Amino acid sequence: MKTTQKLYILFLFAAFSLQAQQTPAPKQRGDITLTGGFAHIGNGKVIENSLIFITDGKITGVYDATTTKRPLKGEIIKIDGQHVYPGFIAPDTTLGLVEISAVRATEDQDEIGEYNPHIEAIVAYNAESKVVESMRPNGVLIAQAVPQGGTISGESSVVQLDAWNWEDAAVKRGDGIHLNWPNSYSRGRWWLGEDPGYSPNKKYASDITELKDFMVQSTAYKSGDASIKNLPFAAMQDVLEGTQNLYVHVDSEKEILDVLKFKKEMNLNKVVLVGAYRAYKVADQIATADVPVILARVHSLPEAEDDAYDISFKMAKTLVDAGVTVALGNSGEYWQSRNIPFYAGQTTAHGLSFEDALQLITKNPATILGLGDKLGTLEAGKDATLFVSTGNALEMMGNNITYAFINGRSISLESHQTELWKRYMEKYERTE
Repeated sequence: MKTTQKLYILFLFAAFSLQAQQTPAPKQRGDITLTGGFAHIGNGKVIENSLIFITDGKITGVYDATTTKRPLKGEIIKIDGQHVYPGFIAPDTTLGLVEISAVRATEDQDEIGEYNPHIEAIVAYNAESKVVESMRPNGVLIAQAVPQGGTISGESSVVQLDAWNWEDAAVKRGDGIHLNWPNSYSRGRWWLGEDPGYSPNKKYASDITELKDFMVQSTAYKSGDASIKNLPFAAMQDVLEGTQNLYVHVDSEKEILDVLKFKKEMNLNKVVLVGAYRAYKVADQIATADVPVILARVHSLPEAEDDAYDISFKMAKTLVDAGVTVALGNSGEYWQSRNIPFYAGQTTAHGLSFEDALQLITKNPATILGLGDKLGTLEAGKDATLFVSTGNALEMMGNNITYAFINGRSISLESHQTELWKRYMEKYERTE
């Protein structure tokens, strides 16, 4: 019996070793020059015949090859006819926090308790996740790992998707605190015989009062007795001082307006709306308050019976036209984060130009996450986190990546899915 058990364990180890995560790419050694690519800068500009220099993990120059006489240097990669993009950014995701949602042991996205601003999601981030590696072949190179649950879920962090561990993955640790705004309406639990329709939440006002009390106590904590430690209050200090984002997950127009009022009353400088399903109804107020929005997953069904079928598709266009800074999110999903380029592509069929749609997953999320000086555009001085595609990377048939770099490191584009694709392509190519 013992021998059988040992053999079984050895078999499991062998099986998992065959499915091991690829080794992260080594640090860039030597200069790299990309020539001839159609560069989508990420700020609305394009260079049809580009020359991009990469040194020590940074972009050192982006030029028009038809007008510059700068000499090529280092490794020269000719990408004539291909497209160059900034690495796509996936905010509002549980990527790396959940591996298989049906297996509790692989799910580490929330904590017990209602007020957990001191909980850091990044310490649970699994850099060796098989789901993480499936992002890169679609151009998704950066993600925001976001905690879930409770009134205040905890602190998110921004990670790059080719790393040994969470410390190595961290691009920006603690980019913001996540608050789940109370629901003004709720639906009855039909399985308990309750009316399944919407009804006002009788505790809505008291829930907001409780939240305000927490903020007031957090403010008072700073000037209190330093010998008395309170981790939740201490964790709120950067938000209160305006150096850290407060991401408020909210949907209805009434709730959004209440969040804007809350922002003003609490004197909060950096508030971001997340989800914001009804934001299009109060777009002008959001723009006036200068509050950015991370939208819910674009490929979603309408939430109400009288909503237009394409409400999620055209939401970004409506908000952009109103002057709101918009990024596309994932509604907390993890595996669907790989589809974020196609969410942006969907918005081009509903009014946005290609370059404006591209900003929804490059420049805008980088700016919102406080990384606009490092990521989001192909500009000198920024991290060399970018990729090359043979076609339109916002379209499923065109998203075919040939090269990808994170901080100048040429990363693997292989995943379990690509290995299976190659295997079965070979099967049907055989003639015997």
